[in-house]
Amino acid sequence: MRRSMRFHAGAVMAVAALALGGCTVQDKTDDKAADGGTTVAQQQPQAGQPGATPAPAPTPALPPPDLRLEVNVAGRELYVYRNDQRIATHPIAVGMPEWPTRTGEWTINQVVWNPRWTPPKEESWAEDEEVKEPGAPDNPLGHAQLVYDAPRSIHGTNEPESLGKAESHGSIRIANSVVVELARMVMESGGAGKDDAWYQNVRSNRKERVEVAIPNPIPIRVVSGGSGGSGDDGGGAEKSESGEKSKSGSGN
Repeated sequence: MRRSMRFHAGAVMAVAALALGGCTVQDKTDDKAADGGTTVAQQQPQAGQPGATPAPAPTPALPPPDLRLEVNVAGRELYVYRNDQRIATHPIAVGMPEWPTRTGEWTINQVVWNPRWTPPKEESWAEDEEVKEPGAPDNPLGHAQLVYDAPRSIHGTNEPESLGKAESHGSIRIANSVVVELARMVMESGGAGKDDAWYQNVRSNRKERVEVAIPNPIPIRVVSGGSGGSGDDGGGAEKSESGEKSKSGSGN
C-alpha cells in the first residue's frame, strides 16, 4: 500500500513538472506573422505611392536672350542686335595701343549702376590715382557699367570727347546716356527687369551703388576690326592676348 502511494505521488509530481515546462513565457517579439510564419518587412513608400515625398521638379532651361552686343575695336563702334537684327550703332572709345582692348566672346553677367572706381594700383598709370565714389564728377566709369570679363566692362565716361578714339586703358567707353539705356536693355532681356520707378530711383540716387546679377547672361563679342557688323575679327584675339598678362586692360 505504501509503495503504491509513493508511486502515485511521484507520477503526480512528474505530470506537474511537464505542465510547468510547457508554460514558459517568451519576452522577444516574434518576427513572423501568425499566418504560416511569413516574415513581415518594414517597407518605405516608393515614389508615386501615397505618402512618398515627390521628387523636385527639374529647373527649366532658360531660352537664349534675344539681345546681344558686338564691339568693333578698329571701327570704334558698338552694335546692338535684337534677334540677329541690328537695331543700334554707338561710337565708343577703346584701348590705347599699349593698353589694347582684349578681343573674344563673353557674356554680360552683371550690371552696376553708379559704379565705384578703384584704380588698379599694380598698373603704372594708376599708381597715383585715388578711388572715385559713385556719382563723383571725375569718376571715369560714368553712370553704369556692364561687366563681361571682370574687371573688363563697357561703361559710361566722364570724357565724352574720347569717344571714337583709342584712349582707354583697355575698357570700352560709351556715352552715359547710352550706357543707362543699354543697362536697362541687358537687365530686361537677361531676366532681371524692374519697373519704371526702380530705374528712375537708381538714376536719381547717383551716390548709391547698385549691383544687379543677370540670370540669363547677354552675349558680347569683341572683334578687332573689319567692315563692321557680325564681322571679321582679323585674328585680333591672338594679337590682343600678347602683353595682356602684364597689362590687364581693365582700367577706364
